[in-house]
Amino acid sequence: MSINSAMRAGVSGLIANSAALASISDNIANVNTVGYKRNQVDFSTIVTASNNKGSYSAGGVMSRSRQQVSAQGLLQQTSSSTDVGISGQGFFVTSEKSINATGDDSRLFTRAGSFQLDKQGYLRNTSGLYLQGWVADSNGSIVATPDINSLSSINVSSIGGAATPTTRAVVSGNLKADQPFSAPALALANGDPGAYDIATNNMSQYDPVAGTGVKPDFSIQIAVGDSKGVKHTLQLDVMRDADPANANQWYAEIHAVPATDIEGDTDGYMKAGKIAFKSDGTFDDTASDLFADWTDPKIAIDAFDGAGLKWADATGAAAQDLSIFLGGPAGPLSQLASASTQAVNTNGTAFGGLTNIEVGEDGFVTAHFDNGNSRKIAQVALATFANPEGLNAVSGNAYRVAVDSGPLNLKMPGDRGAGILSPSTLESSTVDLSSEFTGLITTQRAYSASYKIITTADQMLEELLSIKR
Repeated sequence: MSINSAMRAGVSGLIANSAALASISDNIANVNTVGYKRNQVDFSTIVTASNNKGSYSAGGVMSRSRQQVSAQGLLQQTSSSTDVGISGQGFFVTSEKSINATGDDSRLFTRAGSFQLDKQGYLRNTSGLYLQGWVADSNGSIVATPDINSLSSINVSSIGGAATPTTRAVVSGNLKADQPFSAPALALANGDPGAYDIATNNMSQYDPVAGTGVKPDFSIQIAVGDSKGVKHTLQLDVMRDADPANANQWYAEIHAVPATDIEGDTDGYMKAGKIAFKSDGTFDDTASDLFADWTDPKIAIDAFDGAGLKWADATGAAAQDLSIFLGGPAGPLSQLASASTQAVNTNGTAFGGLTNIEVGEDGFVTAHFDNGNSRKIAQVALATFANPEGLNAVSGNAYRVAVDSGPLNLKMPGDRGAGILSPSTLESSTVDLSSEFTGLITTQRAYSASYKIITTADQMLEELLSIKR
């Protein structure tokens, strides 16, 4: 009967508009939720089967909710260095477990980048989800692979508790081109072999009080950390060669300060040779013999030239190798007319305390220390989907992979369509209050109209029943 179908259509209108009201309520409640994506209810008609000519049976309406997952929210500046927003496509990969998450464990995807350090040193957002990424190995290398099992929860607590020895030092700066020749250099150029001799009278032995050894023209200090994070100093001493046949060349020695930091040589001597420069003042690796191979200028502290040099037994530190780069792109040491200067950059865990953690646009999580050093500890991974609207929403403003979303693709920020990270920002909710309040009014009116359909149909049925009386 058409009256019954009208009543059912009114009921469907009540149900559909109730769903719309629930969606609007969710939106308004989450207007300040970081990374929240607005819900929208779409209506579609229900059409009954064909009816006889001249009659009509109402079908009604049905509602379907969808979340505008791919909508970009406004990025707002914050004061926290661990707050991160995403500009573009992609989601943070998170886990409900802080450790030992495997491919069989649930991964959740979110745009809520309000991460803070928990008491165990993990980066966790306000929903309790742990940020995942590619973690640096013991050598500081980060390998990004598309395998979900390669991700781990990012933790910074180990940076302060466990030290990583220095394996690389890059020396840059300048050696003064018109540095006056020292007396030992002039004497050596004039044929006195004892004026400077690496075995008996060298720069490593220089003692201004005792008057022994050869005074260097310039010294460069290289801070080195051992396996326990203890600071040691290696010194690169240089002396300009006064022999006209060796223009633009400098005698060079590397030794430990103090000498007692290493075993095997009372002067702390480790390596000697020459460094040279071209006529334009740039470093000349072909004429420099301080290291035989400048692509891998390595000092093997545990075994140097068979002499058995290593950190002193009293330090309790493990043996390590150290590569010192002086020339080329890795360290542009020069010989120009300006004053001699030095700048040294090293890897390994810093000797100072951890002061700050920040996330860069490229996703690298960097630890900063109170002595000015810094170290990359991980890279944040982003997940993209062919159809992000098909993800299944879960509590905590996060999503799960679904059939409609397609499989996840792990990418580095800015790689192959993935968005870039915006440090110290948070993505705002995509809810527009003016639109929601307007929707409240229209939904309320539509609900009232559907109710009116039911009451009208009820009155008509009442009239129909009264015919029998």
